[in-house]
Amino acid sequence: MKGDLTVTIESWPIAGGFTISRGTKTEAVVVVAEIHTGAHRGRGECVPYARYGETVEGIRDDIAKLADRVSHGLTRGELATLMPAGAARNALDCALWDLEAREKGKSVASLAGIDDPKPLVTAYTLSLGTPESMLEAARKAAHRELLKVKLGGDGDAERIAAVREGAPNARLIVDANEGWSTANIEPLLAACARAGVELVEQPLPADADEVLADIERPITVCADESVHDRASLTGLSARYDAINIKLDKAGGFTEALAMSKAASSEGLKVMVGCMLATSLAMAPAVLIAQGAEWVDLDGPLLLARDRQPGLRYEGSSVYPPDGDLWG
Repeated sequence: MKGDLTVTIESWPIAGGFTISRGTKTEAVVVVAEIHTGAHRGRGECVPYARYGETVEGIRDDIAKLADRVSHGLTRGELATLMPAGAARNALDCALWDLEAREKGKSVASLAGIDDPKPLVTAYTLSLGTPESMLEAARKAAHRELLKVKLGGDGDAERIAAVREGAPNARLIVDANEGWSTANIEPLLAACARAGVELVEQPLPADADEVLADIERPITVCADESVHDRASLTGLSARYDAINIKLDKAGGFTEALAMSKAASSEGLKVMVGCMLATSLAMAPAVLIAQGAEWVDLDGPLLLARDRQPGLRYEGSSVYPPDGDLWG
């Protein structure tokens, strides 16, 4: 698809702070790719992931290097051969989908064969803190249907018990962000089971998760850092029960859509997650999530402000994007 490519870096303040096992953030820094054809514009937003050695400037430069290819016409298939899975490819891939939809006067959902996208219940994330602070946060969010609890190792049994006390009727999922160890994983899984947790994301480091194949898993264990694209699905079901599909890991809407279809053949359930970003990054993920068992697309709710127009969030639900935003 021929067009002029522009790449920008944007910073969006987080409401308060956001803490996981790896540290605290106060802003979401995103990279936006735009392809202009004169009459139409396609956009895609990504979040570089330091966990995989990505930097904001590096991703911006990687995208900009393809400006000449974009000006001469670039297909999504060609893009997949030019860039590895990751944030840079995600931004460009989503921009190409958005542009095609606008040029053809159709929605991305219809182009991708997704029938009648519907609102979805999304998790709302509680930042990692002391049991006392997480109890208070849970009380404030107890009206939400699904809460995602950030954990980090020592003290997690007390944290999850506190959250359950503060939100007795909410569904709970937890994310350990690789913060557990082989020494504590079994008692922490048991503590989560006692609290009625449905799923735990990435309890162990991705390079040290072999023990998951040998222990009893009383709740669903979901791969996040241990899975990226379809190539990483092979053999994963021995250690995990589900996968978290994130467009920034998969390298875009195209690969994420294929992953969601391939997961069932590997015996894996699907969660669709996000990085801290605006509604522009969430919009394609809402379409991927139409067939998912768990949805975690609350990124804009954690920001001090979102881009306008943004996604519609109402109660515990997120609504499919309209054409003014993306797709």
